Amino acid sequence: MSVPAELNYTSEHEWVAITDGVATIGITAYAAEALGDIVYVEPPEVDTTVRAGDTCGEVESTKSVSDIYSPVNGEVVDVNRAAIDEPELIGTDPYGQGWLFKVELSQDPSDLLSPEQYTQLTEGEG
Repeated sequence: MSVPAELNYTSEHEWVAITDGVATIGITAYAAEALGDIVYVEPPEVDTTVRAGDTCGEVESTKSVSDIYSPVNGEVVDVNRAAIDEPELIGTDPYGQGWLFKVELSQDPSDLLSPEQYTQLTEGEG
């Protein structure tokens, strides 16, 4: 399973890449694999304020529906229309074309997991 070293993670299986005060967020390869074939995604809407730990959207697969939790505090500034139109991108390229949404941070996130911590978490769940 892929756990890119340049990203941070949450225990709810989201990944976070922060550049210039904007967090790009998606679900991890581990989550995408567990979900199976993803058929629908509903990210939060642009201009929505999100808080770390709060539900802000959902991903639906042929197996189940899972909530998306915001890993950060801030305002949604972009959503990935390609992933909405082609939700299978989330499963085939979760760390690239399958990103879900971007948030302009209102504060630095404090409780994200390092790649090593996330790897330990998912090995414990396997």
